Amino acid sequence: MGPDPAVAAVRLAVRRVLAGLPSRGVTLVACSGGADSLALAGALAFEAPRAGLQAGGITIDHGLQEGSGARADAVVRTLADLGLDPAGSIAVTVDGEGGTENAARNARYAALDRAAGRFGAAAVLLGHTRDDQAETVLLGLARGSGARSLAGMNTALSRPTARGDVLYLRPLLDLDRATMRRACLAMGLEPWDDPHNDDPAYTRVRVRHRALPVLEETIGPGVAEALARTAKMLRDDADALDDLAARAYDDLLDTDELVDADDAPAIAIRVDGLQELHRALRTRVLRMAALKAGSPPGTLAAVHVDAMDRLVTAWHGQRHVDLPGGLRAFRRYGRLLFGPV
Repeated sequence: MGPDPAVAAVRLAVRRVLAGLPSRGVTLVACSGGADSLALAGALAFEAPRAGLQAGGITIDHGLQEGSGARADAVVRTLADLGLDPAGSIAVTVDGEGGTENAARNARYAALDRAAGRFGAAAVLLGHTRDDQAETVLLGLARGSGARSLAGMNTALSRPTARGDVLYLRPLLDLDRATMRRACLAMGLEPWDDPHNDDPAYTRVRVRHRALPVLEETIGPGVAEALARTAKMLRDDADALDDLAARAYDDLLDTDELVDADDAPAIAIRVDGLQELHRALRTRVLRMAALKAGSPPGTLAAVHVDAMDRLVTAWHGQRHVDLPGGLRAFRRYGRLLFGPV
């Protein structure tokens, strides 16, 4: 008799992503001890040896709750009992802009980046599910930040670090949260329910426990699946547009403007070429230029992109657009320039 269907589904998802990884280097799983990442850890421990790969596990102690250190130690013991090696925890300090959720996420990824570099990891597996994807799409819709935001989370994400790129993989985006809990039960794993996941002070928790249930009740079942399916289609579209925009950026970049001078702009783009682009591409090129000039991606908003676009399409001599990160965009001699204030 084969494994429980929930266990089989999680193992199959992991098997598929492991098939594309090199045999050298360890594959790490980021495990909080919750049902999603714990089921993922159990599946990785089963599948990695069969694929001829080494597998390990890392848990992050955010220090946001009393006893978090003891909880992290318990997760490490579970990871080790599963046969994952290395198995360890990393304590982080959660601070910075954007609220606790954003600061915790930034601290977590920074710690995982360091761990991946230290162990020479081929990839880090994350336990995000279809339900997480649906929540992400709703949050993106509320922000009104465009197709890329509505495209949700990527199955694969490469993050550049000082030690080289780190590959993050999300094998579970086609599976729901209930499957993860059933898989844990079938594997004899006891998940930890983080009280923060029920705290309405967090926006994502309100989406999970209030917004999505209301949508299911009002529209009918299957909302989470539909949102995740929409994200996948939009992600394909956004990837194609981003690729076209990257080519346009390279074509329109004016390197003659970048002279060695203290007041030289960081980036210069030819306006005539920008004017010829469809808005969907033009705004992407403008955003790309601002980011390459040093504007922080988390604070560069649609209002900034729209203002930059008016410098191209509705210019009446306006002086400049202030951008996050102490930068500004301004028009001069047929070029849109991006540089420090």
